[in-house]
Parts: sequence; C-alpha cells; structure tokens
Amino acid sequence: MVLPTFGISNSVLAAERIYASYSALELSISVTALENYAKAGVINEDLAAYQQYLPLQQLQELRRILLNRVKVSPVVLSQLLYTPQGEFLLHRLAQVIQTSQPEPGFGALRSALILASAESSGLTLLNVLRKYPTSSIRLDVAETLEIATELDKLVNQTHRAIAAVSQKSKIEAATISQPNFSQLPDLEFPGKLKSQKYTLKFFDSTRNRLLLTDVYIPNVQNPAPVIVISHGLGLDSSNFQYLATHLASYGFAVVVPNHPGSDAKQLHSLLNGRAIEVAEPGEFQDRPMDVTYILNQLQKDNQSDSRFKNRLNLQQVGVFGQSLGGYTALALAGAKINFEQLKQDCQPAALQNTWNMSLLLQCRALELRISKSDKDYNLRDERVKAAIAVNPITSSIFGKAGLSQIKTPTMIVSSSDDTVAPALSEQILPFSWFANSQKYLVMLVGGTHFSTIGNGNPANQQVALPADMIGDASQARRYMNVLSLPFFESYVAGRPKYISYLNAAYTQSISSKSLGLSLVESLSKTELAQALGSDRRKAQYYQKKAPNSILNFGFWMLDVGVAMLHVTIFI
Repeated sequence: MVLPTFGISNSVLAAERIYASYSALELSISVTALENYAKAGVINEDLAAYQQYLPLQQLQELRRILLNRVKVSPVVLSQLLYTPQGEFLLHRLAQVIQTSQPEPGFGALRSALILASAESSGLTLLNVLRKYPTSSIRLDVAETLEIATELDKLVNQTHRAIAAVSQKSKIEAATISQPNFSQLPDLEFPGKLKSQKYTLKFFDSTRNRLLLTDVYIPNVQNPAPVIVISHGLGLDSSNFQYLATHLASYGFAVVVPNHPGSDAKQLHSLLNGRAIEVAEPGEFQDRPMDVTYILNQLQKDNQSDSRFKNRLNLQQVGVFGQSLGGYTALALAGAKINFEQLKQDCQPAALQNTWNMSLLLQCRALELRISKSDKDYNLRDERVKAAIAVNPITSSIFGKAGLSQIKTPTMIVSSSDDTVAPALSEQILPFSWFANSQKYLVMLVGGTHFSTIGNGNPANQQVALPADMIGDASQARRYMNVLSLPFFESYVAGRPKYISYLNAAYTQSISSKSLGLSLVESLSKTELAQALGSDRRKAQYYQKKAPNSILNFGFWMLDVGVAMLHVTIFI
C-alpha cells in the first residue's frame, strides 16, 4: 500500500538477463539460471558455460551474495534512499549498471530495491534482480574493474596501516619496563562505590534545545571529577550506560546528555517521514554547546540542588564520545572546524569519487558558514582536561590544521572494520597530525563502527543491527571500561599511578583472539607513508585479469552494493 506513495508500482517488468561487456567481449546469463543455482544449487547450461571463470569457492560465494538478506521495511528503505546518503549509494552503483530505459539508472535501482524489500523473503540481491524495471541489466565491467581496483587499493592500504600500528605497538611494548600486570588491580571489575542516577531536564531557550540528561552521582564526600559521554548519531544516553556505571563505581560523576537534533528520536522521525535528514548541519555546533550549557547549569545546581551537595568538581572534566560524539569530544578538547579543508574535500567531483561515506556528513558543516564567520566556531571548553574519541569523524571537519590545535591529552579509538568512519582516513592518518605529546591511538582489530555500542535499544526506538555489523560487543565494552578508567584517572582526576595501564604492553596483555587490541603513543607521517607503499602493481594485475573475470567482478560489485546499503541504513 505504501509503494505508490513513493511513485513506485508493483506492475513492472522483471529483469530476465544480465549482460556484462568488456571491450569487444560480452557475456550474458539469465536471472532464472542464477535463481535456480541460488535456491537449489542447480547449475544449468546457461551458468555451466561460465564455470571456468568462477573457481568453486567463488561460485559458492555467489550463492551467499545472491541470497544475503538485509532486514529493512520498504517504508524505511524508501525514506533512506531519498536522503543524501541514499542518493550517494544509488549514484555510485548506477555507474556500473546500464538500462535501456530513458529513466536514470539510479531511479530504476531505487525502484528495484524498494520493491525487493517488500518481498516475503526480504531484500536480497536476487529479489533486486527480479524486481528491476527493465527486461535486461547491463554491467559496465570496465567501470566495475576501475571501482574494484580503487576499493582493493583502499582495503589494502587500510590493512597495511593497521599492521603498521600493530608492529609499532609491539616495538613500544618491548621498550617499556613494566611491573607484573597480574599484580595490578583488574579494572574490568566494578569499583566499590555505589551511585545514584538522576535524569534532569535542561532547556536552553536561546537555542530552543531540551536536553534530557542522565547524571550518575557516586556516593563520595569530596567533589568528584566529571566525565561527559556524548552518544553517536541516531543513539541516546542508554547506549553507554555500561561505561557510565563503571566510571561512577570508581568515583567519577558521569553526565550523559541526549543531543535532540541527532539522537534516536531524530532517526525515528526520519524513518517515519517526519524529518528529511538524520541530522542538520547545526549539530556540529549544537552538540559541543549542549555539553557546555549542561556544565554551566550543573555548576549552578551543584550549589543549590540538595541531590548534588557540592559533590561535583566541574573544573576537572573529561569527555568520551563515539562517532559524531567523538567529533563532539574533540571539538570540546580544542579541535577547530576547518572550513578550508572542507571546501577542498567537498567539491562535487571529489565527493562523486569518494568511498568514505562519513565525508557526506562532514561536508554538511559548510552550511554553517552562511550565518557566522569562521572565528565564531571555536567550541573548546576550558574545563575539559582530557578526551576520548571512539570512531570519530575527523579528516575534513578538522583536518590537520584543526586537530593540531588540541593541547589536552587525547585517546583515539579506531576499529579495523569500520565502514562508516574508515579507520585509515578518519583515525589512523589524523592521529599522525596531533601535535600534543600525551596522545594514544587504540586499534580494535576486528571491531566495527558499532562494536563499542552493542545492539540498538528497542525500548528507545533504536534500529536493531545485524550481528555481523557489531562484532564482539562484549569484548569491545570491556576494553572501553579498562582503558577509559585509567585514562580519566590519570588526566582528569590527577592520579598518576594509573599511567601504568596506558601503554602497549598492558593492552597486549589483555588483548583477546576474538577482538585484537593494540595501542601506540606515537605514529609519524613518515612511518605511515612507508607502511602504505605503492599499489601500482595491484592495479595492473586486476586490469590484466579483467577479461577472464567479468562475471566474478560483476557480481562482486553487486555484493559491494548490498554492503553499502547496510552502511546507508545505519549511518
């Protein structure tokens, strides 16, 4: 019933054949042949002719690709595919898909995706092929190979950068004289202090922002240092309750605001058609200002509210943030918005060729310049003495010039399998730009953008995430507890004995097989450049391999499309 609302009819042609052309060579296969193989494992004459192009392992992988399901309703998908991120996805995929219809390729692809999501078996590549509104689909293999080579280069560069971090971590660990870690208290376990949680309502009338804020007060007599936790895009204060209670059990007061323009409610409004975007550009300014406003109000309440009784030390503040919350933490620590870098990176030609989807969000910050000059966007709060940024977006919103402004101790946490804020461009390379001496780069090897969050909170209208998009969440949460605590103890509470935990040797001792852990305290641009090397031979290899791998790359590119759809849904 909802499909006509989006201009989509169920009475459409179904794709019957897929054609893949490369230079003068053209191959074709029927969609029915693919369907029979995917559902029953039957290889008919049409598909058998191409078995020589697909080794057995890759032929079996083709079945997974065709039947891999994305759980999303047609209404939700329709809303998402009309967002800037959705349009980006469609245009990138339409580069390699050609149709005989006058309608632009991305329009046909959008129709097929939405119609396929309405099928009882869900959104699969096979259903997309069946719902394509043309009788044939043509893959431009030359374009596919170019994109495949580009993606392969990015993947390999990331792998080499992560390997360089791991190797540097081993070198640092070998040079550190350490006590027996078994003699140190295990910070994984909660502390001895009980805490009381309060949910406060602050209203900033100047910006018309209602800030529902959870505050955890430990049972202590002396003023407690304060840690602020800033949630990511489409989340809320519930996602890091595990970290808040852990820090409070060791004597920190923890403040967890809900950012109203980019929280779970905003995402829910987008999916229900009540909003047109997941976050407005003003969030780049409003989020840090939310924290500053709440700290100011708590400064007043600390004197007058009987629940606090002067138990908050609001001059010693640390900030922890994830994703867009990571941006928030870095802005509060002194990183400045870099409009010149944004202007350079957000040119249409550059955006058209990027595979960094977080750049689409970062480029929205350019709209802030309409109302204010650059100098008005210094969002630093002097009370912030240290910051932890997990999976932050940084490359263009701050760039080298913006990040080099940070003087306070900083920890950057990166995940090797992050497809939203890619590790190399958004955390590893930016870490080499930091000018302050007290800095740490933590790598979760096997982690994703969502590992430290865990699954969505259905009670708070959050979108549930597939397990493979989360990874080992329990281990990731454990790492956040045992690394955040000594970092804030050392640099916010001023207890230097906890420095013993903040080094490569300690992280090596607690690293697990399911989710590897590395830490480095320095990584120069020269070291990183040497690790990345050249990918020229890899590109030449794929170009030579092209004529014998048309089907392989064609279907692989469509699998990339399914993966990109996952990212679009949850960005």
